[in-house]
Amino acid sequence: MARKKSKDKTNVNSDNNLLAFITTFLSIVGFILALLLWKDNDYVMFYAKQSLAIFIVLIIGYGASLIPIIGLVIGSIVYLIFILFWVLSWIFALSGEKRDVFFIGEYAKKIKV
Repeated sequence: MARKKSKDKTNVNSDNNLLAFITTFLSIVGFILALLLWKDNDYVMFYAKQSLAIFIVLIIGYGASLIPIIGLVIGSIVYLIFILFWVLSWIFALSGEKRDVFFIGEYAKKIKV
């Protein structure tokens, strides 16, 4: 009996991990989906907020790339940071535990939905 309960718990966590991964993978669309479909799921919303914060980094990178001359360098660096944060959010979402993406996690926690 004890094994069956732990197996069921794993399935529930596995579902949450998958939903959190979908949320982070789809970025802003995933954030909107999480708001509409999984707002009561604390784990998914934790990663949805981080996904929104990572999307904001992408917008900043786009804005920085519009600056003449140095914009290309700054924008490229911000885009690389965005990709790093984005991939880390996938890994963390699939891990089954709440882990902050570096730097972004603190700002994501301040988002009230």
